Amino acid sequence: MSDLASEPELSLPVPATSAEPAVRKRPKPGERRVQILQALASMLEQPGAERITTSALAARLEVSEAALYRHFASKAQMFEGLIDFVEQSVFTLINQIAEREPDPAGRTRKLAAMVLQFGEKNPGMARVMVGDALVFENERLQARMNQFFDKLESSLKQSLRDAAAAAGAATPTADAQIRASVVVSFMVGRLQRFVRSGFKRLPSEHLEASLTMILS
Repeated sequence: MSDLASEPELSLPVPATSAEPAVRKRPKPGERRVQILQALASMLEQPGAERITTSALAARLEVSEAALYRHFASKAQMFEGLIDFVEQSVFTLINQIAEREPDPAGRTRKLAAMVLQFGEKNPGMARVMVGDALVFENERLQARMNQFFDKLESSLKQSLRDAAAAAGAATPTADAQIRASVVVSFMVGRLQRFVRSGFKRLPSEHLEASLTMILS
């Protein structure tokens, strides 16, 4: 799975090469769980991929379906593992932006750009974020992604309220609420277009110009 340089990643150490014949070692605690999530994310990165079954996932990993269920109680739990990755990655970076960018307008731009770049560099995660990968899966998964975007909108409201107040707006809270909703709708739309185009229409396309129009 590809990802931003500053974000957490679902990666495993590369084994050292050796002249000795390869020996299949028992995965360390937690390692197989990460491998399952990596494989699921990789399968989601295939343009036009259909609904992923546990049998296809097991075949990808060359294990039995029973082996998957030793680490996850259900396929929904596997998707929840991917959602955890999205939430932890994005909100860790939001906190970093808040700490490093004192200008509220600049903070808003960086936050929006970061979310879109995250989706662009993680196509499988983009499918999860917009719900494309969650169709026919457990309803609680889509509810969690809805909560993710609600929380994202709240983070934007704070920056936009600060920016409106600094600009002398008469109703900074109301202005911020409207703009935050528009920015989130823009991000969701860009991610949906990315997914539906088979990952050809990049979320970052004309990004600076687009954000300038939205936030001016």
